[in-house]
Amino acid sequence: MVGWDAASAALALLGAVALRLGTSTPWQSVPWWEVVAFACLVPVAFQLLGLYREITRYVGPRVAFTIGQGTVIACIALAMLVFVTPDRGVGFPRTAVPIAGLMVLLSSGGVRLLVRHLLRATVVGTRRVAIYGAGDAGAGLMIAMAQDSATQVVAFFDDSVSRSGGAIRGVPIFGTDRLTERLVALKIEAFLVALSPGARRKQHAILEQVNLMGVPVLVVPTLAEIHGGQVRVDQLRPVALEDLLGREPVTPDRALLGADVTGKVVMVTGGGGSIGSELCRQIAALGPTSLIIVDHGEFNLFQVDSELSRQLSQGAPGSSRVALHRHLASVTDAVRMDQLIAQHHPDTIYHAAAYKHVPIVEDNEAEGAEVNVLGTLRVAEAAIRHGVSKVVLVSTDKAVRPTSVMGATKRLGELVLQALQAELDAAGGERGANGPVNSELLGQRAGRRTVFTMGRFGNVRGSSGSVVPIFREQIARGGPVTVTHPEVTRYFMTIPEAVQLILQAGAMARGGEVFVLDMGEPVKIADMARNMIRLAGRSVRDAERPTGEIQIQFTGLRPGEKLYEELIIGGDVDRTAHPAIMTAREGFVPWAEFEETLQRLEAAVSQRDGKAVRAIVERLASPALRLTGASTADQHRP
Repeated sequence: MVGWDAASAALALLGAVALRLGTSTPWQSVPWWEVVAFACLVPVAFQLLGLYREITRYVGPRVAFTIGQGTVIACIALAMLVFVTPDRGVGFPRTAVPIAGLMVLLSSGGVRLLVRHLLRATVVGTRRVAIYGAGDAGAGLMIAMAQDSATQVVAFFDDSVSRSGGAIRGVPIFGTDRLTERLVALKIEAFLVALSPGARRKQHAILEQVNLMGVPVLVVPTLAEIHGGQVRVDQLRPVALEDLLGREPVTPDRALLGADVTGKVVMVTGGGGSIGSELCRQIAALGPTSLIIVDHGEFNLFQVDSELSRQLSQGAPGSSRVALHRHLASVTDAVRMDQLIAQHHPDTIYHAAAYKHVPIVEDNEAEGAEVNVLGTLRVAEAAIRHGVSKVVLVSTDKAVRPTSVMGATKRLGELVLQALQAELDAAGGERGANGPVNSELLGQRAGRRTVFTMGRFGNVRGSSGSVVPIFREQIARGGPVTVTHPEVTRYFMTIPEAVQLILQAGAMARGGEVFVLDMGEPVKIADMARNMIRLAGRSVRDAERPTGEIQIQFTGLRPGEKLYEELIIGGDVDRTAHPAIMTAREGFVPWAEFEETLQRLEAAVSQRDGKAVRAIVERLASPALRLTGASTADQHRP
């Protein structure tokens, strides 16, 4: 390149003089030293500007600008040399200098473009791709991909009528009305999505349509992923499952998020689990004075403590630090729970400790009832005794018309808090009221009214035992992917969004409410399995496609498993100030009737009498049971 630039500079100067004077022998009109000087000045200027460090295979518009700068510098230097000589450049045409500069620009720039084209043309097997989204992100993606000689962007697709029919750098923009037909005609091998996360979810039908064709779908990373260091701006990632579910996450209300957390002492039971650990992460970020993490599993407690300690240590110097306390304890241990709450005096308790896997609790009735019912009771009793302001129970849609022991025990946990809330409100702070709970607890409480509330939601993607990680593991092994029933449906949301809604629902509580989170539309598990197989770049093997790679195997509903999930018992709900949170108006069993049954349940649990436990929880949680109290949510609507 140095030799070419020097030779082209010399020839350009001679050519410029020939054009200017109209002679075929310009060397007779130009001293030899001027030709040599210009041949040296051009490469020197290019070297100073770093042109020779550029890799020719990847040169672009910036190189043309650099060549232009270097040419101007060389021309000015030549003019100064020529016109400061003793003869003042007599006989040399002054306009020959800019003409020579233009020729150098064309020759030096042109040869680099030619070499780049020849080098890139040697790559065999160019992959044809299409970009969905003809906005700034789509155009930027095409520019970034221009450096990849093995990939060719042959089409844009966009829903905007104004953009359809146009072109970006010569690449045509099509509408999405004949998408599949054009993908086939253009022989598209990859479909790149350059849309925002919200737009992707609105267009999930189109993404699923492409996915069904077997064309790999990749998305441009979001700013959050780039900022978090997970990916670079020019990287693509496989389309995520949530992009195909069509559910738009709800923007949280920042005031509600921190209402029960910021500047307060907060306790999380079950803090090492899927929901509990995310509660701890979000609570720590909201600035409590202290965060108390309680879990009965040492490894889970170690993991969440290590993660939070590392994150908090990376905070800004001088910023307020959250005091972390971790305790290895079970919520069923009444003495230990009382000690911990007395020691830390939490303002808010998020009770996430529970056994939640339906088949396991179905075979371990006593253990499920001990944690989900009696554990909730122990936390509630200690909270009342020590004046905790608010206790938020993390509940589940399986508590609605339960068909499993797990669902029934979670419903009983809700009934415990509803009954206690009504008893607290009825007592009105008076000492010595009738009933053991009043005499022993109400008389000892620390003067603050304890508010109990519940947040009920469906499945969360990525939690322990969720179908999503199970399906991923089965697909990685080559199948089969096991689904219990072709028609089984579930509600889904992400763990962070579920936790955000729990925090916000708790902030709106005034006592005894069952908050129901808006889960969007239910999803067929079989459809989710098919989508995940295709997203992994594999094909589904079924009756229509017997040569597919991975089979979906239907195993039948497990004991206690529902075909469909529900979030409310009676269908009577009220809206709140938050668009994604509702209150369910549900009846409950008054404490006077409930307490004796709980004592019998405790006796059955202590004897590990699974049959007796099952009979008690099924009778208490039965939807047909006459619930004789009015819900405290009727008395305290947010």
